[in-house]
Amino acid sequence: MRFAAFASALALMLAPAAVSAALPVGAKAPDFTTKGALAGKPFNLHLAEQLKRGPVVLYFFPKAFTQGCTLEAHAFSEASADFQKAGARVIGLSADDYPTLAKFSVEACRNAFPVATASPATIKAYDVVLAQKPELANRTSYVIAPDGKILYAHSAMDWKDHVKNTLAAVQAWKAKQR
Repeated sequence: MRFAAFASALALMLAPAAVSAALPVGAKAPDFTTKGALAGKPFNLHLAEQLKRGPVVLYFFPKAFTQGCTLEAHAFSEASADFQKAGARVIGLSADDYPTLAKFSVEACRNAFPVATASPATIKAYDVVLAQKPELANRTSYVIAPDGKILYAHSAMDWKDHVKNTLAAVQAWKAKQR
């Protein structure tokens, strides 16, 4: 019995730490304005304006051109037609500067969606501060309804489920609109 309890505690300590999204489903997404790039060209982002066109998948990532962030951007670009079909826009946010994001928008995002600079205030407002490096965002994806409310949030440093989960949330939202 004591061994089982010890083994369970050890397994929890050795398990990869999950990242926790602080904005719960139903919360109002903080509005913000920033600059970024789409297909290497300047892109002005005002969340409220984007939401007038439909739901937004707002995904935060730690650092452009790192392995996980590049793979995640590729996955979002490959699914961009599915997001568009569901009426959603994908927007990536990181603390990277404009020149880095302009290059990333072409090479990793494959010109499919914009990426923009997340200010320290935006990172804090969305509670996506990366614990190990507070100047960066962790990997959290939100689906935000046109009314500005959070429909879905997924936080995990492993990029693999972000696209699948956010697409499913957008498709479920669209099905309810019919």
